[in-house]
Amino acid sequence: MPEALQTRVERRDQAKRGGGRRRSLLVLVSFLLVLLILTLAAGNYYRTQTSGAGPKVPVTVVVPQGATGDQIADLLKANGVIHSTFLFHIALRLKNLSQGFEAGEYHLTTNMGFSAVIAALRKGPVVHAVRVTIPEGLTVRQTATRVAGSLDGVRRGPFVRAATSGTYALPPYLPAGKPTVEGFLFPNTYDFLKSASTDDTIKRLLAEFQTEVKGLPWQNAEKLHVSDYQVVIVASMIEREARFAGDRPKVARVIYNRLARGMKLQVDATVLYALGTNKTTITDQDLQVPSPYNTYLHTGLPPTPIASPGLASLRAALNPAPGNWLYYLAIDAAGHERFTSSYAQFIAWKNQFIG
Repeated sequence: MPEALQTRVERRDQAKRGGGRRRSLLVLVSFLLVLLILTLAAGNYYRTQTSGAGPKVPVTVVVPQGATGDQIADLLKANGVIHSTFLFHIALRLKNLSQGFEAGEYHLTTNMGFSAVIAALRKGPVVHAVRVTIPEGLTVRQTATRVAGSLDGVRRGPFVRAATSGTYALPPYLPAGKPTVEGFLFPNTYDFLKSASTDDTIKRLLAEFQTEVKGLPWQNAEKLHVSDYQVVIVASMIEREARFAGDRPKVARVIYNRLARGMKLQVDATVLYALGTNKTTITDQDLQVPSPYNTYLHTGLPPTPIASPGLASLRAALNPAPGNWLYYLAIDAAGHERFTSSYAQFIAWKNQFIG
């Protein structure tokens, strides 16, 4: 190869290598620049999300009993206290605080920094939460006694008067104008502020009813020829009459069979409700108590529920077992029931097991 041509080729190769190095350097510089921009943006985002930038408006956040750190983060975000639950979750885990904080009422503000929020949560609530368990089958009066024994803001008398004032409704289950919330103070375990008022408490129990029963087959009420409200009446009788899960749908069927035939229901629990007592033995004199709740005297359902049923009794009232039973009888102290369509068989069992 001529010397001049070789020189030109070498210069061209050198130019190519030089151009390649310049392009590589340009790519590296561009990458570093993008990385710097992303780092600055991430840092700015982190500071914005964690420092609590924005107006400070006082808010009250109630942390329920047993809430985890993640659940509290969601609660804080919903109240505008923090901007990012994700970053707050990380902050809690870094500080080994993911198991939650003490239940109660916290006075915070919107747009708080993470450090300030965590400090406030560590300090503890301004007002402590109280756990109250309301079992199935309680009446309004029994519920009032249980709640008033735990909450400073509730007294038994005012609770009963409010619950029977006719001012509460929960359509379509509890229509407006009904005289009492009997049957709708849903049995469950609740976390209340110790200072909760009677109105707060009743509304909380009614809201729980609405939440818990949404998944039940209420469309069955029409097939059973009853309203949603009457389903709760039936469920309340089942709650007080049946002690075992297998008996609940059968008791429901007896009630519906008797209603269809125009027979008196003759449910002992309604008589006890009329008497305002929980005694175990009902006398012939008791069966004559002049009350619309006495289903030995009056045909049809009692005017209101007689207690607060749980989900099992409500489900049984909407899904009665198939059968032609008209009578049932508790055959032992535990409360196991036998069912029959024969009055003669019912009397025979009564003589055998009760005497």
